Amino acid sequence: MTRSSIRAALAALMLFGFTAIQLPSSAWSQSGDGWTQLFDGKNLGDWNLVGETNWRVEDGAIVADKVTSKTPAYLVSKEKLKDFMVYVEFWSSDDANSGIFLRCQDPTTITDRNCYEANIFDQRPDPSYGTGAIVRFAEVNPMPKAGGKWNTYEITVKGRDVILTLNGKETSRLRSELLMDGYLALQHGSGVMKFRKVAIKPL
Repeated sequence: MTRSSIRAALAALMLFGFTAIQLPSSAWSQSGDGWTQLFDGKNLGDWNLVGETNWRVEDGAIVADKVTSKTPAYLVSKEKLKDFMVYVEFWSSDDANSGIFLRCQDPTTITDRNCYEANIFDQRPDPSYGTGAIVRFAEVNPMPKAGGKWNTYEITVKGRDVILTLNGKETSRLRSELLMDGYLALQHGSGVMKFRKVAIKPL
């Protein structure tokens, strides 16, 4: 091997190493140390059910497409959470109304007033609080569309800060002391919703 080819090989190795270091850790860390999987692809998992819909598991995903109560239905964590990251893979129809609810104060009554809601609602009449927004608290502009495809929500909730990242792009953030701990909930309000992966990591 010539000196120039050695230099080229070393440069390539250095570039590879730098690239590996710079890759977002969430791409693999949500299955690593500190993460707890709240859905194993086989059953609904250990949630409390609030409201009524046809939650079921199909093809490794939690699916719901028919609310049978007067209000939206929720899968609610059994434990309170304070500072954490949550990673969710979801598929929504174009007309779906759903969301990831954070720090909910009452585990039996879930609303966008007593929780922070990371919205999934492409057809919300006011798109400023549609998909990618924290309803009532932090607007999104422009609003991304999630319908008809698999998406990822990576949400950081730490201290006064709530940061939403949808498909690798930050969409909204909030700094508030209103809600400092509470329950996590997945919503089905209308349309078709699928949750393929739900993982959480305390901070």
